[in-house]
Amino acid sequence: MATVILVRHGRTTANATGLLAGRSVGVSLDQTGRDQAALTGDRLAAVPLVGVVSSPLERCQQTARLILDRQAGTPYAPVDPDLTECDYGQWQGRTLSDLATEDLWPVVQSQPSAVVFPGGESMAAMQARSVAAIRRHDAAFEAEYGPGAVWAAVSHGDIIKSILADALGMHLDLFQRINVGPASVSIVRYGASRPSVYATNTDAGDLSWLSNGIHSGDAPVGGGVGQKAP
Repeated sequence: MATVILVRHGRTTANATGLLAGRSVGVSLDQTGRDQAALTGDRLAAVPLVGVVSSPLERCQQTARLILDRQAGTPYAPVDPDLTECDYGQWQGRTLSDLATEDLWPVVQSQPSAVVFPGGESMAAMQARSVAAIRRHDAAFEAEYGPGAVWAAVSHGDIIKSILADALGMHLDLFQRINVGPASVSIVRYGASRPSVYATNTDAGDLSWLSNGIHSGDAPVGGGVGQKAP
């Protein structure tokens, strides 16, 4: 299969003030977030991406644009509503410190598979739609560009955590063990028998080795020799 680079949007004005933005309109990157996203774009400039798929929310599209601006080619750049933020319902727009006093808060921390946000979405439904979207795009990019294709998906923290949990074979109830920082890069390849996770939550480092694509088969016993730089 192709290789997907999961990118969280850069820091926003809501992140900086401790608000749960959810799907609120008008939430954009602050200067720190723009700098973070530009650095991620610089890291990915050495990787010829065949596509950059984005959540429709402004902060993700801003981040995607900073990635696309640094690509030598013109990757396909659709917007996919299935990669949008979780619908937090009545929690949207409230401060995290206030939400931490809610009875639902400890359930979100320890048993997210049982969580349905009041007036919003369940975390299980969030994971199901986002994983299905990633796998759908991944199969389409491989069909068009071959198994060496590399593409990026720009989305949100909980969305990417749930995708990584699925790729790692973790129950959703364990996904809070995963951290996904602003503008971070995680790398997954969906193989014929199982997904392989090559990186999680990175915000620095050379990614030029991805320009060769990842051609993986069986997992090497003992760890193997790693990926070759171009």
